[in-house]
Amino acid sequence: MLLIRNQIDHQSKWPTEVHQKFLKQCEVYIGKLKSEEKLISAQPMVREGTMVSGSKGEWKEGPFSDSKEVIVGYYHIRAADLSDAVDIAKGNPEFEFGTTARVEVRPIKMKEAATGFVYPK
Repeated sequence: MLLIRNQIDHQSKWPTEVHQKFLKQCEVYIGKLKSEEKLISAQPMVREGTMVSGSKGEWKEGPFSDSKEVIVGYYHIRAADLSDAVDIAKGNPEFEFGTTARVEVRPIKMKEAATGFVYPK
């Protein structure tokens, strides 16, 4: 899983043409991953939301981010290994349009070793 992180307002001052160019680059990136059969899914994330924490009877709801950095989207990919996933992450268009992007590359657990439980795909 590639979790795309960036400043919550990193696109707010972009002129329309820069935003359109960025979106087109995302489409190209997604198209490339699809043609290589490396993409399972990808979605941008809305920058507003709610964070739920606590436990039964003591729930807290509040802003989902106390910092200026948020997850702005994700790519669920197929990769041969972590190194391949890192290479795929380096091609993300977020890096071409600013200096604040970070991509968290995380393997997805498919099965629990202790119980043998297999997670849905």
